Amino acid sequence: MKSDSVAVDVPAESSSAIKGKAPLLGLARDHTGSVGYKRGLSIFDFLLRLAAIVAALAAAATMGTSDETLPFFTQFLQFEASYDDLPTFQFFVVAIAIVAGYLVLSLPFSVITIVRPLAVAPRLLLLVLDTAALALDTAAASAAAAIVYLAHNGNTNTNWLPICQQFGDFCQKTSGAVVSAFASVTFLAILVVISGVSLKRP
Repeated sequence: MKSDSVAVDVPAESSSAIKGKAPLLGLARDHTGSVGYKRGLSIFDFLLRLAAIVAALAAAATMGTSDETLPFFTQFLQFEASYDDLPTFQFFVVAIAIVAGYLVLSLPFSVITIVRPLAVAPRLLLLVLDTAALALDTAAASAAAAIVYLAHNGNTNTNWLPICQQFGDFCQKTSGAVVSAFASVTFLAILVVISGVSLKRP
């Protein structure tokens, strides 16, 4: 009788052990796939941050060095065009510099998401701050683009004459700064999308 009871108990234990282990193996496989996927997104996020830093610094430096002086009859009477003559361009330089500084400071958090792909807090923090940086960058680039358009084409309704025929170098630099700023806007928009996607569970 004892041998029969032991024979009955052994299959029951083995079947329960098998049932208990099967779901755990499936979860382990899904977990491994999620780690690899999120680590790949984190590496791409880090590379995009580097590209956005380059674009933002290029935009701020180009606008900050935009300056042109035209002599008029004599050297004592001159016309000068500089970015600090227009408050919009001043706002552009300050805002883009802030965005570039934020992107540099966000690199360690991006590295943390690479080392710990399943960490939620750094990704959520980057998502919130990236969205704020994107709004600031977009506002600065859009405002500067409007002034650059007026410099190229003027406005007949308000008697604003185009100045780019006289200040060609100045307009070329400001236009380049706006292009670089919109490049950083694009990179930041992709970063926001990546952060949002990486927070979702696969």
